[in-house]
Amino acid sequence: MKVSDALERLKNRGYKYTGKREKMIQLFADEDRYIPAKEVLEHMQKDYPGLSFDTIYRNLSLFQELDILEETELEGEKRFRITCQTNSHHHHLICLACGRTEHFHTCPVSEETIAAQFPAFQVEGHKFEVYGTCATCIKN
Repeated sequence: MKVSDALERLKNRGYKYTGKREKMIQLFADEDRYIPAKEVLEHMQKDYPGLSFDTIYRNLSLFQELDILEETELEGEKRFRITCQTNSHHHHLICLACGRTEHFHTCPVSEETIAAQFPAFQVEGHKFEVYGTCATCIKN
């Protein structure tokens, strides 16, 4: 997702534009990895020294609610990344060393398989993540 698209989404849903929100979104747009809230706070405090962890988390939750950010949990900690620009169904490979992600478009779960085993269950969506170490981190 582009920063301009994210800011437009905020505006269309009735939330105000602030420089802090733009800077947070830009941080995620510049990174191709999941980022913990602590790292977001450290980055933001350079320009906004009085910024609280609560403010960071409120905005991260809002961005996730508006599908600006995606969330996962690594090592018991929530981490966030900008929502993928692709509209096609895909999943992620996530490097445990650096947090970088790669898309893969093969889906191991089919709605037909679930419907056959659980006919009364209506699938609304799913998420599949594979954790490991990327080629760059293996080299280093």
